Amino acid sequence: MKRQFGLTMVSVALLSACASTGPGGPKGAGSPSAAASAASAASAASAPRGVVPLSRVPLVTTPGAPGAAASGPTMPDPSEPKPYDKVITGDAKTQEGLFKVHSVKTRLYFEIPKALLDQPLLMVANATQVPAGVEHVGRALNEDVIRFVLKNNRIYLQQISQAYITDPSKPNADAVQRSQRDPILASFPVEALGKDGAPVIEVSRLFLSEVGDFSARTMLRGSGPDPSRSYIDQTKAFPGSVRVDAVQTYQIGAMPVIIPGMPVMPPASPSRAGSVNIAYNIVKLPEKPMQPRFMDDRVGFFSVSRVDFGASGQDLKRDRMITRWRLEKKDPDAPLSEPVKPIVWYIDSATPEALVPYVKKGVEAWNKAFEAAGFKNAVQARSFPTKEEDPEFDAEDVRYSIIRWVPSPVPNAYGPHLSDPRSGEILNANVVMFHNILQLQRDWYVTQAGAADPRARQLPLPDDLMGELVTFVVSHEVGHALGFPHNMKSSSLYAVEKLRDPQWLRTMGHVPSLMDYARFNYLVQPEDKVDPALLIPGIGPYDVFATRWGYTPIPSAKTPDEEVPTLNAWAREQDSKPWLRFSAPKADGGDAGENVEAIGDADPITATTWGIQNLKRIVRQLPAMTGRDGQEDRTLEQLYRTLAGQWGREISHVIGLVGGYRLQNKHNDQPGAVAEAVPRAQQSRAVKLLNEQLLATPQWLLEPTVTERLRTWEPNMMLQVYQRSLLRYLLDPSRTRRMQDQTALLGDKAYGVDTMLHDLRQGIFTELASNARVTPIRRNLQRGYLELLAERVNAPGAAVDDSKLLMRDEMKVLRQQMQAAAAKAPDAVQRAHWAGLADYAVRVLDPRTAGGGMMLFGGFSWNGAQGQDLCWGDEHSMFDQLVAQEFDRAQAQGDRAQGLGDPARIPGLKSEATSGVRP
Repeated sequence: MKRQFGLTMVSVALLSACASTGPGGPKGAGSPSAAASAASAASAASAPRGVVPLSRVPLVTTPGAPGAAASGPTMPDPSEPKPYDKVITGDAKTQEGLFKVHSVKTRLYFEIPKALLDQPLLMVANATQVPAGVEHVGRALNEDVIRFVLKNNRIYLQQISQAYITDPSKPNADAVQRSQRDPILASFPVEALGKDGAPVIEVSRLFLSEVGDFSARTMLRGSGPDPSRSYIDQTKAFPGSVRVDAVQTYQIGAMPVIIPGMPVMPPASPSRAGSVNIAYNIVKLPEKPMQPRFMDDRVGFFSVSRVDFGASGQDLKRDRMITRWRLEKKDPDAPLSEPVKPIVWYIDSATPEALVPYVKKGVEAWNKAFEAAGFKNAVQARSFPTKEEDPEFDAEDVRYSIIRWVPSPVPNAYGPHLSDPRSGEILNANVVMFHNILQLQRDWYVTQAGAADPRARQLPLPDDLMGELVTFVVSHEVGHALGFPHNMKSSSLYAVEKLRDPQWLRTMGHVPSLMDYARFNYLVQPEDKVDPALLIPGIGPYDVFATRWGYTPIPSAKTPDEEVPTLNAWAREQDSKPWLRFSAPKADGGDAGENVEAIGDADPITATTWGIQNLKRIVRQLPAMTGRDGQEDRTLEQLYRTLAGQWGREISHVIGLVGGYRLQNKHNDQPGAVAEAVPRAQQSRAVKLLNEQLLATPQWLLEPTVTERLRTWEPNMMLQVYQRSLLRYLLDPSRTRRMQDQTALLGDKAYGVDTMLHDLRQGIFTELASNARVTPIRRNLQRGYLELLAERVNAPGAAVDDSKLLMRDEMKVLRQQMQAAAAKAPDAVQRAHWAGLADYAVRVLDPRTAGGGMMLFGGFSWNGAQGQDLCWGDEHSMFDQLVAQEFDRAQAQGDRAQGLGDPARIPGLKSEATSGVRP
């Protein structure tokens, strides 16, 4: 209706204008009559907002045409910039910085110096506040190199691709440049020009809408931002950057509940609004890029990549450049010199005062590694300076790297960094510590070191111990901020017996790298009398090696290519010192040494045996250590669930041997095979341990002094979740495929799927041979195992290996044995159990009902949990994903007859049981 009304008013104005004119011109002599003027004014006053009255619309006519005016005023070209003071009015609040930032009421203007036009700038978007329960503070949304281009009174925001490069002197330089079409993310009319010709553009919508990939839509799983509920919160201009903080509101859609084999359930709750604070930084890149250092995948570094079309050879040269800080010696000739510009982190003033010294210690621990690279005091930590000490300091300025302390219930921390995509130079890096990391560290230390450290047998932990745990977390996150990714490999190259040797631990530590997901030394037994200070990881031999490899200057090399021979020689140190190795890209998930949360995984069977000995001690300590202060039992519940998770993870390391390989990442000048299959005997021992420590009911985990304080059904449910999750992990198709590959290569020397299924039958269905009574816990285990076999047997599509057929044959054998057991069962419960399982197997094996039997006990498969890019949260490893999914299964099924219960009624049960899988 509004649009129709607007058109009507324009039509009336047109008719009125035609009635007052004619071939002879206006009625009467001279200017229009007062009545006509009044009518025109009335028309203007009555026109709806947004509709231009006819009296203000210039008539476009052809010169010389009938009715054309002989002369008249020229209307201004709307595409031309306006006078500066008409745009940047007296109401403007202006900030000087990389470029001027003007705020005029609700509008935001950039005044871009002409020298910055066409220059590469780094644009970064991070979520600084998020809706409760959605993602995490500090989540990186996107970063891209952009530039502002001026054409025809418009500024175009272009994204600059760094994918293809060539030497400008090469004949194909122009062709390479022309082959890349930089996308235009947005365009803005030039509103005015500054005194030096700097274009002024209104950029509000850049930060209130989705431009390119700078969006929180995926993070929130919602619709696009609603401009009416979004606004620019604040802006800051700094010498090398501009920051804009915006509040954007999305509609977060509720997700339907999807369980394979069951009808799609509607969302449990309607969609809701979700507001997020996004910090946009536009950063000036160095005028002269740092000389890159090419990546070697035998040494762990984050990297940026490009294709060099200027290189000689018969294939494309794909360069990966490590991300690292620009460190230059004050004295280039000195073996050990202070850097021209050290790497400095400022400690957030919100950090608990008692922990500040430990945060500083965690940062500066890395100086040990940088000294091996020739730099003294390269890494420093400082408190926030006062205005007198540094009047320019602002924690939001990207010139400063910050250790932030965030008041969040999320038990996590992380260390992101910004890097120049042209060279890999790290420009800024922040470490974010969520406050609840303290509880997570406490729970881990109690359940991993509680047997060897008397300090961990009473809560609260001593302040100095908690401080050392914070130092450990900070050092790990600073490692990320220095360019180092996780290294799960090197820890599996320490001989397991060394990890209880005090002398070895003093010199080498229990893991070679702080960047591993290895926490505290849970192998040390009380009788070893190891100093508890040696139970916490520190900077290890691999960390020193990687720092030396990535940061040591090579003055003789004038180009990155000239560094390669030296870097290759340094990397070959891994041949004689295997604990200096990094992950192998050819592992494809099958490296038995690529375990998270693992200590001693060179021999995980021995390590897990020792670890469980300690867990048996610790579970008996829990009731006494949690106090009698009249509070609820939540702390006891948390520690028990964390301990159960520790037990499950240690067993998962043993499963990694089955169908596993030992890999070394080798380049073409290193002889020998890259991968060797884990010997058959060791794989057989692994399944034997599973039968003993997982499938035979672990009564120690059901410690009465603990379980009597829990909900009655919780211990059985917890045990069932881990048994089913670990069996699913063992029977994963990727594992059985590797076992088939090993059989094809090694024949009888391989541990085959058929042998594994036979060995599992001996542990899961012991009662079939002994005719013993089956307890409720064992009945749950046997039902769950049949469900897993049914999933594989009835999986859609053709089998990629023999495992599907072997599992079908195993179900036939079990069906026959269970039918026989039902016939001689001593009572109705035992008979119903065996007969029910046999009937289920019949339905699974019958092609006319294939797939239908999978719903009898609620068995189904999952696509995998989605983890966050954090270091210390949940669901990093496949095992932890399966545990989380099994809890979801228990919640969806709600089958208390099987002892499952509803985890939703236990606050945090899933998160506590699976906590501690990420740094």
